[in-house]
Amino acid sequence: MSQIDLIRVERSIRIIRGDKVILDQDLAELYGVENKQLIRSVKRNLDRFPADFMFQLTNQEFKGLKSQFATSSQWGGRRTPPYAFSL
Repeated sequence: MSQIDLIRVERSIRIIRGDKVILDQDLAELYGVENKQLIRSVKRNLDRFPADFMFQLTNQEFKGLKSQFATSSQWGGRRTPPYAFSL
């Protein structure tokens, strides 16, 4: 992994519910896939992951993230709260 890749990963890590997580859109970008493709693949293979591997943010958590971190363009008009993947 290059230094640039490590910086991208570090910048993607958030603390939510006291856990270090990466949001679905950031993880999809790191893997070079569309967000919906990532979520679809994970849901199709849920039995391969631990139960606490992923959770969906509440609407309130999502609103808090949007107000903390970004302009609305970063969230791309997203209507549903993102999934968070634990590290």
